Amino acid sequence: MIKNKEQCLRKTTLSLALAGTLFTGAAQAQLAGHNVILVHGFMMDDLSNPPANFQDVQQAGEDNWRDYWLNRSEARIDWASDGRVEGKIAQQAYQQLRQISQQGLCNNYCILVTHSTGDLVTRHILENQARWLQADGLQPLKILTVMDLAGAGGGTELADLAVSVAYNDSWYNWPVKAAVKAFTGIDPQPDKLGVVNDLQTNVARNLAVNPNAIPRLRFVGGGSSYGGITKPFIDGTDDGVVPTHSACGATSAQGINSCSNNLSLAGKVSGQNGPSGLYYNHYPILMSEGANHGDVINNQTGNTAVPVVNNTVLGGLLVDFASRSYNKRAWWQLWGSGDRYLEVPNSSQTSLSNLLYTTLNN
Repeated sequence: MIKNKEQCLRKTTLSLALAGTLFTGAAQAQLAGHNVILVHGFMMDDLSNPPANFQDVQQAGEDNWRDYWLNRSEARIDWASDGRVEGKIAQQAYQQLRQISQQGLCNNYCILVTHSTGDLVTRHILENQARWLQADGLQPLKILTVMDLAGAGGGTELADLAVSVAYNDSWYNWPVKAAVKAFTGIDPQPDKLGVVNDLQTNVARNLAVNPNAIPRLRFVGGGSSYGGITKPFIDGTDDGVVPTHSACGATSAQGINSCSNNLSLAGKVSGQNGPSGLYYNHYPILMSEGANHGDVINNQTGNTAVPVVNNTVLGGLLVDFASRSYNKRAWWQLWGSGDRYLEVPNSSQTSLSNLLYTTLNN
């Protein structure tokens, strides 16, 4: 709850100032006084055209974050999607972890920002980075918290389909094949799927699953990608790529419609098919029914955000989004006050990334 009039004023002013907020210069490459490290998601081009060298991997990583987060970060952990999490990807990540440690970028704690499969890659990093670095005589990274945007740590049914199609390329599977090609960019072959193998729901949910003390803050979309052709093949609601059960951090891969049992992705206060449980230290912070898989890291506006876990401190980071509730009647409701909704005011006027950065940078 808002503690006093001054806090209420600050939150109201902040929500009005979100749209168009721009930051430049080294001082703004931090979030709440901590360096930001970026971990990108699945790059489909790596499957059809594997990177020739690590410079190509780095260039793709830089381009991926260019719209918003690139100038708000101090470092990235880039990786090639034609590899596996516990193999080539871990090796590439480790070399960059060494550099981050040697440069002392996390000496005052840092914040990791991930997108999509970067959630799964980061989970493997968090479980192993201290052991890896200490074995080399280096200081483990001090990580305050992780912000997972459209996190795929629980896998996606599209990856299950991709592996299935790779081993059963029958003509009658054409609707499935179209969805898989939209997701992977290729006609799947068993030895050409790279990290898609790790994104199978059962595989992802058995990778680096030990409880971790670092909070995972989840930001979830429910929009459409690839013209909507992938949606019929994903359980529950989704953002066109990642199912809600994965993005929320649910302990089960069963299809759900929201990160909350009493709040829809659109903010309607009502009974929902929410998660039966969440992974340890996983906190759904915001949902947005209209945001698709890519919207969460770019400058796309027009999507209303709905607060879930709010007005709290997680891992030393103040989570304090403005919120308002209101009633709305459908066109066919001729009487009564209508349904109750909850939203972050004015959130549709800015991008989800800008909303996160501006609010949490306090």
